[in-house]
Amino acid sequence: MNTQTATATARHAGATDPEHDRNPHRRIQAATVRQMCGGISDMTLWRWLDNPALDFPRPIYIGRRRYWREAEIIAWLEAREVAA
Repeated sequence: MNTQTATATARHAGATDPEHDRNPHRRIQAATVRQMCGGISDMTLWRWLDNPALDFPRPIYIGRRRYWREAEIIAWLEAREVAA
């Protein structure tokens, strides 16, 4: 894995980046959410959204596409990490 690939992978995995810190309302697509959550499938993402006990962040629909606030996904992942 070269340096560019490693940097791109770290960015998609939710690593801190000064550019992302400036915009806490950054919206990400479902594919990025699935990757941040460990490479889950679209069906797993749908199940998490359908399960109120998990309290997974709700998407914002623009047209027919789903977007999430990156900060909400990171907060949810950190809360799950603490609970485990």
